[in-house]
Amino acid sequence: MAAFKFLLPALGRRILLPSARRAEICGCYFSTSCHRNTKFYTDPVEAVKDIPNGATILVGGFGLCGIPENLIGGLLKTGVKGITAVSNNAGVDNFGLGLLLQTKQIKRMVSSYVGENAEFERQYLSGELEVELTPQGTLAERIRAGGAGIPAFYTSTGYGTLVQEGGAPIKYNTDGTIAIASQPREVREFDGRHFILEKSITGDFALVKAWKADRAGNIIFRKTARNFNQPMCKAAKTTVVEVEEIVDIGAFAPEDIHVPKIYVDRLLQGEKFEKRIERLSIRKPEDSTAKQKKGDNVRERIIKRAALEFEDGMYANLGIGIPLLASNFISPDITVHLQSENGVLGLGPYPLENEVDPDLINAGKETVTVLPGSSYFSSDESFAMIRGGHVDLTMLGAMQVSKYGDLANWMIPGLVNDGKAVYVVCLDFSKAFDIISYNILLVKLSAYGLDSGTVGWIKNCGWLGPRCNPTTTDEIVRYGSDDFFRSAVLFDADTPVLADSGCTERESYVNNGKMVKGMGGAMDLVSSAQTKVVVTMEHSAKGNVHKILEKCSLPLTGKQCVDRIITEKAVFDVDKKKGLTLIEIWEGLTVDDIKKSTGCDFAVSPKLIPMRQI
Repeated sequence: MAAFKFLLPALGRRILLPSARRAEICGCYFSTSCHRNTKFYTDPVEAVKDIPNGATILVGGFGLCGIPENLIGGLLKTGVKGITAVSNNAGVDNFGLGLLLQTKQIKRMVSSYVGENAEFERQYLSGELEVELTPQGTLAERIRAGGAGIPAFYTSTGYGTLVQEGGAPIKYNTDGTIAIASQPREVREFDGRHFILEKSITGDFALVKAWKADRAGNIIFRKTARNFNQPMCKAAKTTVVEVEEIVDIGAFAPEDIHVPKIYVDRLLQGEKFEKRIERLSIRKPEDSTAKQKKGDNVRERIIKRAALEFEDGMYANLGIGIPLLASNFISPDITVHLQSENGVLGLGPYPLENEVDPDLINAGKETVTVLPGSSYFSSDESFAMIRGGHVDLTMLGAMQVSKYGDLANWMIPGLVNDGKAVYVVCLDFSKAFDIISYNILLVKLSAYGLDSGTVGWIKNCGWLGPRCNPTTTDEIVRYGSDDFFRSAVLFDADTPVLADSGCTERESYVNNGKMVKGMGGAMDLVSSAQTKVVVTMEHSAKGNVHKILEKCSLPLTGKQCVDRIITEKAVFDVDKKKGLTLIEIWEGLTVDDIKKSTGCDFAVSPKLIPMRQI
């Protein structure tokens, strides 16, 4: 073998190859370039002052946990405009990205959840802000793929929903018509299942919050403050990281580093961190089980039945509300590992007052604790667990469930009047969003002469209120009937009624209730065929409006994804082809009682038993 000749004064210089190969390869260098070295800043304004108008900025955080507070403050001072902000949500009205919304510096938000941000919602509905709502796991994976140089990928999340079908409003005109709508996704079938094509996301800049950095530029995160920060580090041309502490090289063991220095362009040690807590949830030392309100038998009934779904060794993801409360009734004889999509496995109870940690929250943004053996990870890792079928059980609430397991538990932002949420959904899905804010006229209940709890119809409504005339009670068609283009309108006393504009040949469903502002992670949570999906909900909505239907009238979260429905009245198993089977019934009720309160037909198990309780 021919001898190699090396220039050896210092490692990292040119390596001379055998002469026969020099024509093939110009030369091989170890990296000694300084242009990739991390630059350190003391002023957040200096760290972001070159971000130009119109830039796409990836902003880390989940709720208010792990947000780059100081860098956001720097953007406020630079006054940069026309930003496209990619972030799971937009903070709250007076903190986080909400501050940049108030100053109108953001042109477009790419998010999974509007969050508790009224200004975000107002700007969107008035046509001042573009909003691209994206399932949370898809958002995380689009960012991860962007950082890995992958232009697009297929996912089962969102198939059969408006995400796949397109038409969701990204931007409204000032008159309420849609200026920009989402595009349909390409669909392909793999191994008998349908998947949709999603494009990756990259940014001009990423603003990231980490816990500590060493002087080489390596960073580590703390607890659930990792979330979207880790994948965002890798998906931007320039990544700016703010940390609480900078330590000497060698303070971190190499295997403990979460993001290596190659991804970190600029580092700032923040002057101060407020670390505001969005939902402070604590328990008292004497609390051992979930305490129900006196007389809250309906919820308790559902919770105690839902708790029987847990099995020893199971990995489970629980939605906020009834599903999460069911974890308080897990038998002490079994171990259930609770996963939260914001990046934790091994959730424990709410903390005592002295245990509260702003860097440790669940997906509902509540303060929590963890159990021994728990782990933390990034949002893209969390949803890889979920989509990959590694989570055994998903338990979540619903607004509607269809006979064949379609789930609807999210709605696009509605309108607010006197602090009450009002939803309008057209049952012609191609026009599903035309009616949300198109010169909608608020018509007082009294104008229709309807009393509280009355179910009535509004037919052929133009946007001018006087042209809207309700039909008589005799013409009301039972909700969930074969006439798909009809649905009940439930009127509460003093609730405004919306006259729709885009569905002049269709009726619309108006639901006054708590607002759900985006799909969050729900679409991903029901996307795996390997995960059992259990819905816990009250059997009927206010006014005895059916929630279990032949077909869902609200935008779908997932298609044929629900395996079991648990209500205060009954338990149904769901077969994707055969439909519902009643397997348990609350003591004192009859099958006829269940039929009257259910908006579709169902089979009755020959082994029907009284509804079990833990």
